[in-house]
Amino acid sequence: MVSAPARPARVRLPATPDELLTTTRSVRLRLDLNRPVDLAEVRACVETALQAPNGGNTQRWHWVVVADDGLRERVAAVYRRVFEVRYPPTASAGTSGVGVTDRMLEGGRHLASHLHEVPVLVIPCVDLGGRSLPPGNQAGLWGSLLPAAWSYMLAARARGLGTAWTTVHLDAEQEIADILGLPDGVRQGALIPTAHVVGDGFGPAPRRSVDSVLHLDGWGGGAGSGGSGD
Repeated sequence: MVSAPARPARVRLPATPDELLTTTRSVRLRLDLNRPVDLAEVRACVETALQAPNGGNTQRWHWVVVADDGLRERVAAVYRRVFEVRYPPTASAGTSGVGVTDRMLEGGRHLASHLHEVPVLVIPCVDLGGRSLPPGNQAGLWGSLLPAAWSYMLAARARGLGTAWTTVHLDAEQEIADILGLPDGVRQGALIPTAHVVGDGFGPAPRRSVDSVLHLDGWGGGAGSGGSGD
């Protein structure tokens, strides 16, 4: 069972590191679709992201920043189409997958409908050097990209920008690659809408308690209490 944490006052920037990490959440309904985003700020966020850990320091990441109106329209049209296939207009939270709430679905639909209006779309990619994705567990591969993408989002938050982690477009990854001219062997890890935020501050998201997910010295060990933590 997921229990909501106590709601502290909404955090305003600048935030401490703990506030930044514990109030981070995807922003979909509050993205400011009318205020431009300075691409110099986006560049600074990417520069921060490049300090993230990656396997063997190979730094195979690339960052496609889509700010052109026409390209955003084309990317958004693909995103909207595959979103409606995955989440049909008649779908409700109860039929849309484990963990999906009505508010999440509402936010997702809003973002899909307005993605072309978001000032900047950032697509972090990994260069496989012309190779295909490896079989089996790919944690090592994506572990060298996705922490950097998260760092980008945190850097954006620290500058008062809102972002959302989205992957729906990967249902039509090749179409997006063709629109943006990505070379063979370059795979996309996420699509991160980036915009200023309407309203003040950020609050925490509902999460499980630490005791329900922390296992000490093996799966059967609880959070230091000798029990399962449930």
